[in-house]
Amino acid sequence: MGWLWVAMGGAVGASLRYAAGLWLFKPQMQFPWPTWWINILGCLCAGIFFACSQKYPILQQEARLFLMVGILGGFTTFSSFGLESFLLFKQGAMGLAVLYALSSLIIGIMVLALGFYLTSWMLSHS
Repeated sequence: MGWLWVAMGGAVGASLRYAAGLWLFKPQMQFPWPTWWINILGCLCAGIFFACSQKYPILQQEARLFLMVGILGGFTTFSSFGLESFLLFKQGAMGLAVLYALSSLIIGIMVLALGFYLTSWMLSHS
């Protein structure tokens, strides 16, 4: 039955990702901001959910499959990140490619940690 939770969440996440990409995309952009913002927001949500799941163990079962694996898995996109990094590199924008790759990784982890610790603190004071 777990696959059904993942499939339903994946449909929601992929739809949200598509809509956010349309909303954020501007034709004149050289830097792939839509994917960058989507992945950063996904990291923040992952940190928040992980903190909540530590406090409420029920969130470690079906809710985790639906929210983390399904929705966030469908929303964030490592393959687009890889392709956009490669395309920047291929177009000769080496500095931009490195900036995109490093900022995605470093800021993504920092925002995930921020979401986790801030949510953990809020849950412990409620």
